[in-house]
Amino acid sequence: MEVVEKIDEGILILTVSGEIDLNQSPALRTTLRAKAAAKTPCLLLDFSAVLYIDSSGLATLIEYYQSARAFSGKLALCSLAPRVRSSFDLVRLSEVFSIFPDQASARKALARSSP
Repeated sequence: MEVVEKIDEGILILTVSGEIDLNQSPALRTTLRAKAAAKTPCLLLDFSAVLYIDSSGLATLIEYYQSARAFSGKLALCSLAPRVRSSFDLVRLSEVFSIFPDQASARKALARSSP
């Protein structure tokens, strides 16, 4: 798994690639904990290059989501492959997370929800 970070119009975008599984989720958890500690106001996770996510990866995202709520941080995910999206749908996390078809629509929604 690899994470590439960039800021676009005040939104921190993390482009994640590879698989987010039991072996890789600790690295993502470390990255997301740092973003929560920094109280990142808007975070977009671009999953266009994520091939697979398991329950440990989903738990990592839930942990960040809960942390971000404490400081009113916004989180969005975009560009999920059908296989990855089905993991979210299966456990109904698509009802919890803001999931968008592409980065442009996610950025637009995050920009609207920012103070």
